[in-house]
Amino acid sequence: MASKHEKKIDKTEERIVAVEEAFGKTEQFIEKYQNIILIVIGVIIVIVLGFFGFKRYYLTPKEKDAQGQMFMAEKYFEQDSLKKALNGDGQYLGFLAIIDEYGITKSANLAHYYAGICYLKLGQYDEALKQLEKFSAGDMVVGPMAKGAMGDATMELKQVQKAADLYEEAAVMTKNEFTSPFFFMKAAMAYEELGNLEKALALYKRIKEEYPRSVEGREIDKYISLTQALLKKKLSFFDFRFDCFPSQSDNKNLRSKIVNQHAFSQDYILWHSGFCGSLVTKAC
Repeated sequence: MASKHEKKIDKTEERIVAVEEAFGKTEQFIEKYQNIILIVIGVIIVIVLGFFGFKRYYLTPKEKDAQGQMFMAEKYFEQDSLKKALNGDGQYLGFLAIIDEYGITKSANLAHYYAGICYLKLGQYDEALKQLEKFSAGDMVVGPMAKGAMGDATMELKQVQKAADLYEEAAVMTKNEFTSPFFFMKAAMAYEELGNLEKALALYKRIKEEYPRSVEGREIDKYISLTQALLKKKLSFFDFRFDCFPSQSDNKNLRSKIVNQHAFSQDYILWHSGFCGSLVTKAC
């Protein structure tokens, strides 16, 4: 009867033989397909070197040129000279030309966002959506703002449910104290226009629970109280209209009128953190 020591030696020898057979098969495979393997390795090397060469000698200079052109376009954008920002001034390119000439650069990608906002402010909502849809968002703030701007354009096109969905997407893209409560608020107001007070209330409560220190969170109780009272009294909306553009967010002519939850005025003005609107209610 073989001892335990002898059994261990036999197993070790079996493993050595198995490894040798594996190496032998590998050797045979390499010998058989040597030319193909060398070609594949050569192609990979060419692709890698080509990529780094393309990036260094073509893309990087192209990016620098695009950034130089973007400087003036962005300056016109900040000055609200939207047509010059879009089309250029004859000396410097506008966002549209930058997109055409520097299409694969980061600057051209950002130009899609700027162009979308320009069209949004000019009231060309379909064009705004086309540009914003082409923008590839990677920034924690610009990404949600682009998605929210798509919501604004869609809202102007009277596609309220789609706008509400876009606002919610914008709110959860990057959770933070600025964009998340801001777009949850817009989504809630869109649901109010749809008459879906339950959904609006749920979003108001979410702002209160998740973002109590935000600008919206500090004012949210009055919206919760109002919506709860509307649900309780079974009031219906027959006209709700609001503008949500950042340029109108400091409208000092509008003031919040929060009335007793048991007695509402016929013409009711809401104003809060960039949201301005007119709400007219009547009892069912």
